[in-house]
Amino acid sequence: MSDDLQLMLNTKEGEHLRLPAPARSGQVSVEGAIAGRRSVRSFSPEPLALKAVSQLLWSAQGMTAKEGLRAAPSAGACYPLEVYALVEQGLFRYLPAAQALLKALAGDRRQALAQACYGQMFVAEAPLSLIFTAIYERTTSRYGERGLRYVHIDVGHAAQNVHLQAEALGLASVPVGAFDDAAVSEALALPAQEHPLYLVPIGRPAG
Repeated sequence: MSDDLQLMLNTKEGEHLRLPAPARSGQVSVEGAIAGRRSVRSFSPEPLALKAVSQLLWSAQGMTAKEGLRAAPSAGACYPLEVYALVEQGLFRYLPAAQALLKALAGDRRQALAQACYGQMFVAEAPLSLIFTAIYERTTSRYGERGLRYVHIDVGHAAQNVHLQAEALGLASVPVGAFDDAAVSEALALPAQEHPLYLVPIGRPAG
């Protein structure tokens, strides 16, 4: 077992796991990532390094300025999104301010998540899935009902960042929106105020 996997496995529920610092530049241009990005539904079981997991999470909601601004735009800087990393070793909540993970659940929940996605078994095969949830009140408390639309726009921004970052890292990803909300919440024991919006399985393409 790699040191990364051992570190994740040894992290207990409720404990923090510091992530490697994200890179601010890379070898693939934005144009190259846009041109190369494709949806892939067949993944190698090879786990991803913790550095890659860190980079993907940072691209979704990572801090990019001392003022607390993040990698993806958010209406009114309300930041209604929460991001989870699901791997074989468990479910981890991303903590943007600390660039760290908080272990939420132990054990492999990927099969249960795939079943909640109406049996899309590639979800279980991916070594990593990012799960975006929303706490709508963070935005609707400021913008009222219109805020619901803003939250959905926010998650599109964040997820596209992840797809392009995956491509830049030589990884494959696929957007998943077909799932039973209640079943996803149950499979991952999500807090009642969080609503699952978007899933991104990620890994190396099979073959």
